[in-house]
Amino acid sequence: MKLEEAKQLAEKAVSRAASAGASYAEARVQETRGREFLLKNGEPQPSYFAESFGIGLRVLCKGALGFTATNRFDRASVNEMSLKAVKLARASASILKKPIVFDSSKAVKRKWAAEEKEKVENGNAAWLRGVLEEIESRIADGRAGVAIPGRILGLGVDLEERYYVNSDGARVQSRLPRVSFFGSLTASEGGEMAQRSIQEGESGGLEVVKRVGLVERVEEEAKVLGKVIRTTAKPPTDTIDVILSSELSGIAAHESVGHPQEADRVLGREGAQAGESYLKRDSLGMRVGSKEANISDDPTLLHSNGFTPVDDEGVEAKKRMLIKDGVINEYLHNRYTAAEFGLSSNGASRSVAFDREPIIRMSNTFVEPGNYSFEELVKEVKHGIFFKSFTEWNIDDKRLNQRYVALEAYLIVAGEMKGLVKAPVLEITTPRLWSSVKARSRNMDFEAATCGKGDPQQGAPVWTGGPETLLAGIKLGAR
Repeated sequence: MKLEEAKQLAEKAVSRAASAGASYAEARVQETRGREFLLKNGEPQPSYFAESFGIGLRVLCKGALGFTATNRFDRASVNEMSLKAVKLARASASILKKPIVFDSSKAVKRKWAAEEKEKVENGNAAWLRGVLEEIESRIADGRAGVAIPGRILGLGVDLEERYYVNSDGARVQSRLPRVSFFGSLTASEGGEMAQRSIQEGESGGLEVVKRVGLVERVEEEAKVLGKVIRTTAKPPTDTIDVILSSELSGIAAHESVGHPQEADRVLGREGAQAGESYLKRDSLGMRVGSKEANISDDPTLLHSNGFTPVDDEGVEAKKRMLIKDGVINEYLHNRYTAAEFGLSSNGASRSVAFDREPIIRMSNTFVEPGNYSFEELVKEVKHGIFFKSFTEWNIDDKRLNQRYVALEAYLIVAGEMKGLVKAPVLEITTPRLWSSVKARSRNMDFEAATCGKGDPQQGAPVWTGGPETLLAGIKLGAR
């Protein structure tokens, strides 16, 4: 099936749904091709190859939504899909307390592609294996200074090509290549163990591997495990200052700001699926942090893992300022939740496959940079800890109570970095965390992650990140 033929069928699906009674219809042709290679302790595992191609259709009829999909590209199947979507919506209408209405967002007509120097289609199994074997050669057999008996290394390339059409006039065609890496290293020495999970990912072609310095980064992470295992110093457990690295700033921003500010969570739509929110419909304007707490989500960052300049409702995406000067400023919206709040969508609707409905998602969530250098932040601390990386985190269903356990952490005394300390624990509520922000560095860095949400599950590529962030007056625990 050629793309032009698939586009015509998508147009046909929308017009057929409209003639069957839908007040709104949208169709998304999506082809996803992915390849991944895995090394386990140096041994190649079965190579992964996946391909999906189909049309998803969502309609609004009598105030209710219906979603269907098909991977059969013939007129009869597409016609059947359209009628089924309208039938599903009609059947749901009677049980809704309030009709669903979409906002009047401007329909976008655009063709876009992520920047790509060396096409991901060239990333065959031999190329993927070659990169992983180079990493393996630097960390196996104690070459990183510590024995790492557990090594799982995975490298993948994928390509999403889409055509989106809706009955409001939107027409969007896109090409989104990505490269992604996942590694799990378990080091062991003298009866002690340490484990590190590493994830890297960007939109772009095969040049991503060199751009992120993948081989060197994994080698460095392996070396750190040896230092962590040999650390015996206990962290202070009195009230101290804490500097969070970009990695810690980012995971805290994603989990305790991004998720609770998804408007579908706020409205309770995700209550039985991904979870709820400690925030309510009327929480906009509520103070939850200091004036130094500024957190955003931006799908337009070039090379980012969550790069989505136009969302899956045909809306031009833009940067969202979620917390501004410590105050809840904005939620993430699709066209339905935006209408519920009397706003316009900020383009946060995403779907990961043709047979998954679009739902509200983060893209690249981060703490905004400040004016300090890292050295200046350290000098501000008389007694504290620098959380450089984490080995464990968790957060409750409403995104209020959370816990982060550091892997690599350093004692700070009188404005100077000292030695490693073992596994300090930051356990804190969301308002307490962001109210403690005293200063931020101007250094920005990002980590790749896969954000889970929805039922069926939709794992969406994202970035988390930010600068080093200084928290004042924190009571730490230890493991």
